[in-house]
Amino acid sequence: MLDSYPVLRVLDATEREQLRRLVVLFLHGKSVHGAAGLELDERMRYAIAAQACLLVLELDLDYFRGWSEIVVYPDEFLVPREFVDEAGVVHAHREVLAGEAWLGGPVILSWADAAPAEDGDGVNVVLHEFAHKLDMLNGETNGCPPLHRDMSHDVWRNAFDSAYRNFCERVAGGEETQIDPYASQHPGEFFAVMTEVFFEIPVVLLDEYPAVYEQLARFYRQDTCARLGRIRGCREVPG
Repeated sequence: MLDSYPVLRVLDATEREQLRRLVVLFLHGKSVHGAAGLELDERMRYAIAAQACLLVLELDLDYFRGWSEIVVYPDEFLVPREFVDEAGVVHAHREVLAGEAWLGGPVILSWADAAPAEDGDGVNVVLHEFAHKLDMLNGETNGCPPLHRDMSHDVWRNAFDSAYRNFCERVAGGEETQIDPYASQHPGEFFAVMTEVFFEIPVVLLDEYPAVYEQLARFYRQDTCARLGRIRGCREVPG
């Protein structure tokens, strides 16, 4: 099962065993069920849980506290939205999503987007939505999860704010980026997308935004580039 996902395939034997233990505990404490006619089997539940637990491999399942449900649709799903324009007029529409995380509520996923892929491309809906859950531990998503005592909020903010401004400028300028342009939507989305990139294509993040890579390595307590280097070679995180 783990080898079906490039982001999990690079784990060594010790990490795999640690992940398996976390997955068992995760599935014991969370309800993972299908919607819109999707019937989930244990393999599918395990696949979602394994990707989610990768984020807390060196942390603790308590980082996923305060909620208990994962809802999985067969494919992308529609969510009703409303916004008020400058004239005060309320507009309603429906947005097509592959995933969503609610503050204090469930994680909602599209199985078509959470299922195994041939190669890591920097886009992973499970990592993205569960990164939002970590961000939400401080309340609404703002791109800064609860940091460890040995981390500096100022250093984190400087790294992320600088990278976010630069990335938004690149996207606004029409540059085609290896990192999903969706990261330019909001600082919370930037953190979630950078988490995807950190685990899926860490060399790209290390090359483009090394300060962000270092902060994520400190937060997740994982050096994904060094891990990848065990297989095909990669620079280490800067000291």
